[in-house]
Amino acid sequence: MSAKSEGIAPNASRLLWAGFMAILAAGVGFAIRGGIFDNWGKEFGFTGAQLGAIGGAGFSGFCFGIILGGVIVDKIGYGKLVALALLCHVVSAFVTFGASTPENAYNYLFWGMFIFAYANGTLEAVANPLVATLFPHKRTHYLNILHASWPAGMVLGSVAGWVLDDKMALNWKLQLALYLVPTALYAIMFIGQKFPKSEAAEKGASFVQMFKPVGILGAVVACYLLALFFGDIAKAFSPDNAKVIGYGIGGVLLITVAVITKFSFGSILLFVLYVTHAMVGAVELGTDGWIQNITGNLFTSEQGKYLFIWTSAIMFSLRFCAHWIETKLKLSPIGLLLVCSVIACIGLNLASGMQTFGMAMVALGIYAIGKTFFWPTMLAVIGDRYPQTGAVAMSIMGGIGMLSAGLIGGPGLGYGKDRFAGEALQKADAAIYAEYKAEKPSTFLNLESTAAFGLDGKKLAEAKEAKEKTPAQQTVVDADQKGDRATLKADSFIPMTMAGIYLLLLIYFKAIGGYRTVKIDEQVA
Repeated sequence: MSAKSEGIAPNASRLLWAGFMAILAAGVGFAIRGGIFDNWGKEFGFTGAQLGAIGGAGFSGFCFGIILGGVIVDKIGYGKLVALALLCHVVSAFVTFGASTPENAYNYLFWGMFIFAYANGTLEAVANPLVATLFPHKRTHYLNILHASWPAGMVLGSVAGWVLDDKMALNWKLQLALYLVPTALYAIMFIGQKFPKSEAAEKGASFVQMFKPVGILGAVVACYLLALFFGDIAKAFSPDNAKVIGYGIGGVLLITVAVITKFSFGSILLFVLYVTHAMVGAVELGTDGWIQNITGNLFTSEQGKYLFIWTSAIMFSLRFCAHWIETKLKLSPIGLLLVCSVIACIGLNLASGMQTFGMAMVALGIYAIGKTFFWPTMLAVIGDRYPQTGAVAMSIMGGIGMLSAGLIGGPGLGYGKDRFAGEALQKADAAIYAEYKAEKPSTFLNLESTAAFGLDGKKLAEAKEAKEKTPAQQTVVDADQKGDRATLKADSFIPMTMAGIYLLLLIYFKAIGGYRTVKIDEQVA
């Protein structure tokens, strides 16, 4: 059966594909940005941690877009949010393109990526609950189809980057501007469309009623990540008090949620799903943001793009198969997530030891299979189990995932790369390490105890680009590659932890009679 016949509205198919195009625009921008990290490092002398923070802003802004959008979308309607997202996508291009010198580049790139991500989050605040509402009987299937647009965008962005960067050596600003093409297309597809209301909005549920299942427990997860975000921002104007400012803002937000929900404790299951989705964001999107840089470093920049296209194509294809897997393999959404976690862990472990391009194809292909169903299936679980929350719980989950990718995944991998590469070089030759180490230490989660010196971006680029490397330069390059391998190894512990959580959830659902879609008036844990 087609999307048109299975949806509850006559324009269900057009709305599905309009949402598909909106997320595709985000994927194109994401892939091109990942491919030009090395351009930024070379042109502006950024460290791995700085690049990770810029890439992280490309996720953090998403949180604000999807949470704020999810809170108000049932009240103001989908059309107004689509218009806001379109405006932000255009503005983000102008801000990003303002980067021109090492002195101003960090701020322009950081905030340009933040605005870009805010637009993406706003669109998902529309697309996720919209598709969940349009296709209530096949949420896992159609949410996976919706999110097949993400890897499709990454394939298109990677191919464009390969041609325009590696082959034509065009300026990075011209490459990044390409995401404006699908941006214009989604605007056209959404124009003039009538949008259905969520089941909760249709029944007249108030904002407080929608928010209660999230409660204090769910808010703790989001507010902790927001505290990290604001603490990171505060470092620019009050470095000594940054952590206090961040946690102060997070605490105020938590108290606000408690008051709004009349001190509702919230669902324990929803809390567990939120924590797990924070891991999803870190391992899926955080890794995606760095993988071209890592594989391009271990092999060649061109081969790195081939591998990124390969993994994205796998994800795109498999996301159309979620319904087949559910019905033919008899896997519930939780069972599917458990299997995927194990596969992703195996793939990252294999990738940490890849020495040839062929082995990289196998290892990263396995990892791609594992990560394929994480994000959309988690959203489907929220839609199935918490229909009374409308767009609220689903949007907060998306915000948590992206904020985690921006604050933990991307910066964490950048920090890991700095730490492991620095340690490898120091172990190999302390004198060379002293010459090549970065001026400022990298830290993780604003913790001074994690301070570690990475390698200077400009000096590292010179060593890599030298046609006839000196012994010292070769030692630096080898240490840098060891840092990449150790980073992938450390990354594999995230899906390993997720597998343990999904196993416990599987046991929980079996104990209560099995996983099923609940009705809006039912009370669930």
